[in-house]
Parts: sequence; structure tokens; C-alpha cells
Amino acid sequence: MSKLYLLPIAVYLLFQVTFLGTYIAAIVQGHVVPTIPYISDAATYSPESCVFGQLINMGCVLLGIVIYIRFRQICVLCDYHADLRDSTAKLNGRALWIGFGSCLGISIVANFQETNIHVIHLVGAFLCFGLGTVYFWIQAVISYYLQPYVGSMFKAHVRLFLSVVCTIFFIMVAVTGIISHILFRGEDPRKWYPSDGGWKYHVASSISEWIVATTFCFYILTFTDEFRSLSVDHPTIRILEYEILVDADLVRNSDSSPLAPSTPPPTPQNSVILL
Repeated sequence: MSKLYLLPIAVYLLFQVTFLGTYIAAIVQGHVVPTIPYISDAATYSPESCVFGQLINMGCVLLGIVIYIRFRQICVLCDYHADLRDSTAKLNGRALWIGFGSCLGISIVANFQETNIHVIHLVGAFLCFGLGTVYFWIQAVISYYLQPYVGSMFKAHVRLFLSVVCTIFFIMVAVTGIISHILFRGEDPRKWYPSDGGWKYHVASSISEWIVATTFCFYILTFTDEFRSLSVDHPTIRILEYEILVDADLVRNSDSSPLAPSTPPPTPQNSVILL
């Protein structure tokens, strides 16, 4: 498994195609107005909600694999370079679980539509964007520590810039979104018109969400070049032999019996994944 650089590309394409495809399908079905809606609003009603949930779940699995490979890459570098062990080991471990939390949030947003379980949907959105932004900040800091072993200073600057963008627009999504829903006087938030109140705040919030989601995808894409030098060995599978219990007298009197084990069974060992 040497073409790991395809994983970030697959995550980028899958999420981008899903977002845009769902938006177009929702407009064609008449479920949202043509102006910029929230990503989750465009994926509220079936059939687009079904396709959206399935594709996002697949993307979450791929994203989790990317996060794990990045974690193992830094672990291996820390084994070879003692100066990295003190500076990045703890950050790397925290980034792993924070990244997994963000993946969980993305899956929750996709599977718990806003119109069905609103509170759970908002919790998923917070996990997705909030923990995702924290993960990006940690990876930006780690990227500076990894110099000059992996990546480049330019790429570290790019990740820092993307982290700043995510932070600013994540705050804008939250603030303008709350204000717009307070001012909303319409019947269906999925079909939000200027006359419904809070229109400008709604547009600002939805545009900010699209910017954050797109920035997320571009950030994952920055791991492509660094994954080109990585490969993953297949997990080692071992078949464990179990000792056959026979009568002690039979073993003593029949050393040549096929039931008598000639060698002790091997000691069980755990399978490992090597980078």
C-alpha cells in the first residue's frame, strides 16, 4: 500500500462533489431556494438527504484513515529524531482524538437532519467545525516543528493561514446564524426569503459555512505531497495453534502418536500495522 497520497485527494473530491451535488439536487427538487442555503439545509429532504448521508459516511471513514496515517507518520519521525519527541509527541496524540471527534461530528450532521433532531444536529456541527478547527491549528503548529524533516516552511504557512480562515468564519457562522434565526419570521428556514427577516445575517452565515467546509477540504489536500513518501504494510495475520489435551497416560505410552504435539504451541502475538 504505497499510493497513500490518493487518500487526501479522494477525501477532497468526495466531500466537494457531495456538497455541490446535493445543492444542485435540492434546487432541482424545489427543496431550497436558489440563493446560498446551509449545506445541511440542502441535504434535509430525501432523496438528496439519503445520498448525502451515504457519501458523507464514506468520506468520514477515509478522513479518519488520513488522520490516523498522519498520526503514525509523526510517531515514526519522533522515533528517529529525539528533538521531535519532546515537542510533538503529546500534540500528536491529542490531534488524533480531536480529529476523530471531528469525523464523528461530520457523520452526525449528515445522519441527524436539522428538521428531525435539531439539538443533535447542532452538537454534530459543533464537533465538526469546532474540533476540526482545533485539529488544524495543532497540525499547523506540528508542521513548524517538523522542519526540516518533512514538508516545507511554505506549506506550514499555508496551514496556518487556513487555520486562521477556519477560525474567523467558524465564529461568523455561529454569531450570524444565531442572529438570523432570532430575526426569522418566515415559515420554513429551508426556503428563506428576504421578506422573512434576518436575511442578510442568514446569507452571511451560510456563505461562511461554505467557506469553512471548502477550507477544510483544502487543508486535507495539503497532506498529499507528504503522503507520497509513506507506505503501509498489510496487517500481519497469524494462525494460533492450540494445544490438544489428551490423556496423560496415552501421551507417555505413545510418543509417536499423531495426537502428541512434538513441539510446544507458539506463543500468541498481537498483529501489528507497520509504517
